[in-house]
Amino acid sequence: MTTRPLIRIVLIVTVVLVNIGCDQVSKKIVRHNVYPYEMIHLLDNHLTVTRVENSGAFLSAGDSMPDATKHVFLSLVPLIAVLLGFVYIFTKPGIPRNMLIGFCFVIGGGIGNLFDRMEYGSVTDFIHIRFGVFQTGIFNLADVSIITGIVIVLLQFLFKKKS
Repeated sequence: MTTRPLIRIVLIVTVVLVNIGCDQVSKKIVRHNVYPYEMIHLLDNHLTVTRVENSGAFLSAGDSMPDATKHVFLSLVPLIAVLLGFVYIFTKPGIPRNMLIGFCFVIGGGIGNLFDRMEYGSVTDFIHIRFGVFQTGIFNLADVSIITGIVIVLLQFLFKKKS
């Protein structure tokens, strides 16, 4: 099912802005209220808020790259990807609604992390989850948006192929 053009544009802008807004507000709260590397234990230590400034990509990948290389791979390439994502979703009116929402989550999360990298030189990460042997790295809401969007898009592909 596709959406009408005006509703589609409003949906795209709203979903992208909500993702950016949630990410940036949460990071601002953490930057102003949590000291670097301070650990705040929640949910019986299963959820921890720990502020770290990540100058690399997801889970600090690329952190040790030379600055010029890091700038290209962690700022320029994602910026191009976000722009191409916008071009794609605005020029392909037949994208199913769920897939469109997934792309908007990825774009919104990407913009949230790009903003941090351009404004602060690093991305503020602060969420850590641990349940038994399962444990995550430290991440932020932009990462949640990106992963959620990817899952939505993949599920849409799987569901569409089964239909």
